[in-house]
Amino acid sequence: MIKQHNHIRPESSTSSMSDLVFLLLIFFMITSTLISPNAVKLLLPESNSKTMAKQNVTVYIDENHNFYVGETAVDPSQLQGDIAAGIESGITDACVVLRADKTVEVQYIVTVIDAVNAINDANGTKHKVILATAPKK
Repeated sequence: MIKQHNHIRPESSTSSMSDLVFLLLIFFMITSTLISPNAVKLLLPESNSKTMAKQNVTVYIDENHNFYVGETAVDPSQLQGDIAAGIESGITDACVVLRADKTVEVQYIVTVIDAVNAINDANGTKHKVILATAPKK
């Protein structure tokens, strides 16, 4: 009788699985740092328009009428200087994205527009203000 020397073993190597898990972990860690969620939680007004622009500076106005340039709280009297500092030098047509809570009165929005217009008048630039909205449901 001839004996067969090939035995099937029910074990499997898991070393390649651990490599795969570490690669996936590194991938998700890197991609999660690329996502920049809104720093200030707002209820944006709704709109059907889909205007997209490159964001140079983002200004937030929350429901308590606090102003933020980026993630930094600013006084309304210093708004013009902080917006100008956020725009890279040499750019003459930057987009300032205004994210205002839908409960904010129009006067606060006009304050931001006036600050950008004052920057334009002082520097001879053509910066724009774009009002961010949420898509209609």
